[in-house]
Amino acid sequence: MHIMRVLRQKSRRARFFIASNVSSIQVIVSYYLIMTVVSLLLFYLPFFRQPNVHVPFLDMVFMAISTVSVTGLTTFNIDHIFNENGVILLEVLFQIGGLGIMMISTFFFIISRRKISLKQRQLIMTDMNQPRLSGIVRLIRITFTMILVFQVSFGLLFAGYFLWHGYYQKIGDALFYGFYQAISAVTNSGFDVTGDSIIPFAHDYLFLLAIMFLIFIGGIGFPVLMDFYEWFLYRRKKVQRRLPFRFSLFTKIAVLAFIILFIGGTLLIYLLERDHLFLGIDPFGRWVNSMFYSMTTRNAGLQIHDLGDFQVTTLIIFSLLMFIGCSPSSVGGGVRTTTIAIIGLYMTSFLKSEDNINIFGRRISDADVRKSVVVFMLSLAMCFFSVLLLSATEDQSLIAIIVEVTSAFGTTGLSLGITADLSVVGKIVIALLMFIGRIGMLYTLLLFIPKETRDQGYEYPTEQIIIG
Repeated sequence: MHIMRVLRQKSRRARFFIASNVSSIQVIVSYYLIMTVVSLLLFYLPFFRQPNVHVPFLDMVFMAISTVSVTGLTTFNIDHIFNENGVILLEVLFQIGGLGIMMISTFFFIISRRKISLKQRQLIMTDMNQPRLSGIVRLIRITFTMILVFQVSFGLLFAGYFLWHGYYQKIGDALFYGFYQAISAVTNSGFDVTGDSIIPFAHDYLFLLAIMFLIFIGGIGFPVLMDFYEWFLYRRKKVQRRLPFRFSLFTKIAVLAFIILFIGGTLLIYLLERDHLFLGIDPFGRWVNSMFYSMTTRNAGLQIHDLGDFQVTTLIIFSLLMFIGCSPSSVGGGVRTTTIAIIGLYMTSFLKSEDNINIFGRRISDADVRKSVVVFMLSLAMCFFSVLLLSATEDQSLIAIIVEVTSAFGTTGLSLGITADLSVVGKIVIALLMFIGRIGMLYTLLLFIPKETRDQGYEYPTEQIIIG
């Protein structure tokens, strides 16, 4: 008995030691890996598959990673492999992959009135890339509810719109594809389940504007949605408050970066394609098409033209936008907008010989600047070496490889049609880029860093070197 008691105590100590040495980031990444395996197993069930179809194992693994990372790249036609049940399964997986495993599980904890432990709150904070624990559960409750409301309301609106304009003749089909388009746009998944993406709606500008709005909702960042919700409540209340409402610095920078990228991308695409691909389109339609591609290349991956019809210069602009991606703590991937914004502010302050980076009456911390530079440089290096590797292993044009790599890292899903023709090495590289793009380059780095960092307790003397 004494021996058994000692063994149990040692076992508990071992489990505690293991748990204490596993960071929240490592736990979250393991959750996404488990979710990928679960998705892979579900894809093999006959209930979700078309009869008498076979997909190689590597292609199905590729599909599972693409689904969990809500990228949209596939090596086969979805409508040839999955039935309607499979499409519904994809919609569920979009929600889990796009909104985050911890957000989905926490929301069910909330509605079932279960207590959320401190460890769970820490995991939520990590999964949603939040700097502090306070208010994290309220953030999930409100933003998840908002996103569900947008998906349901626009799903119904799209269904009615499809019936009214004759896109679908049956109510069931209109509801099915209406909800799919709404969920796909909000989660920025970009999967094509019809074989034509949304090309049939290329001249339906009202529908395209609605899709752009839903892409914005999913990609602007959950804290931004929360801030706008708080601002709306503040404006509705009649009681005078002592302090005026103030948007967070994150919201201000995220919105500013979005506006600059959206307007800049729209102008560049318009100028490059107005006398090329958009030549036969009316002036208003040219602007709507330019706005649509400026928005969808940042993460959604929806398209209304064959990408091969665009000029190479335009495809390079698309690749830059896909590399940048969406805001942090959103459904999107990429290097993230705030990273680019902080680097831009850092360069501006350096050129102006300013010691600090100041914006909106606040100073950006040195730690955030260092993180932004490291994330940007390593992301750029990873994409560069991926392009270099694929250019050696794949018999494809360089621009097609660049688009494929940035699309995978930005979890966008746009492609020049080379995904199915990739070699084994190419598929593995693209799959890794999709997974890293989903969890983020910063978390990928921290994944291999010990939970506890050691302070050396001393500093070396400073010596200047020649730069430039």
